[in-house]
Amino acid sequence: MKQNKINILNRKAKFEYEFIDKYTAGIKLVGTEIKAIREGKAGIAESFCEFNNNELFVINMNIEEYSHATYFNHNPKSERKLLLNKKELKKLEKEVKNSGLTIIPTRLFVNDRGLAKLNIALARGKKMYDKRETIKDRDNKRNLDRIKKDFR
Repeated sequence: MKQNKINILNRKAKFEYEFIDKYTAGIKLVGTEIKAIREGKAGIAESFCEFNNNELFVINMNIEEYSHATYFNHNPKSERKLLLNKKELKKLEKEVKNSGLTIIPTRLFVNDRGLAKLNIALARGKKMYDKRETIKDRDNKRNLDRIKKDFR
């Protein structure tokens, strides 16, 4: 069965946060949610993760309603449980509580087996001067690439 590749990115995350550690987590979904994700109708731009009773949930992730569903459709902005190992959950919870870091979703994709996965990152918010440094580095790289292209 040939599947098209679903790859939904959180482009602002790299600019707003400095990534410390990355994980891949499964997502607990209902039937219409996975069908909508396979159609590419999901967004993680404004989402974040938080702990509730030693379980990790992704908050504010938008999965649009499935077009062919009946009245059994899902709530687009509901909390969704992330599936990680107990060891990883304990480590993440300790880091978030002790050092004030946050957990940000960076990429939503469907793997080869057809399961929805979410790449998450343990991150620290960047200060304004860090963001300016990122912009400067990006502009310098772009100018260097232009010069190389003209030189050839």
